[in-house]
Amino acid sequence: MKQATFYHAGCPVCVEAEQTIAGALDPNRYQVEVVHLGSEKSRLAEAEAAGVKSVPALVLDGTALHINHGADLSALK
Repeated sequence: MKQATFYHAGCPVCVEAEQTIAGALDPNRYQVEVVHLGSEKSRLAEAEAAGVKSVPALVLDGTALHINHGADLSALK
């Protein structure tokens, strides 16, 4: 099973993206982890290393996919 990580900050744009995008992934193919960077600041470096520049973003198969521009990661630090 492949890993998908959805990073967000809890804003309305992020919550809508989580429900739409992360919920649409086939659970037989992807294990989806949702990371709220507003409350899990210790994972900011991990998100940056994965190529995330802003949230909401989905890291899928090692590629950071920026869904919409809710907030820059720098605003969450």
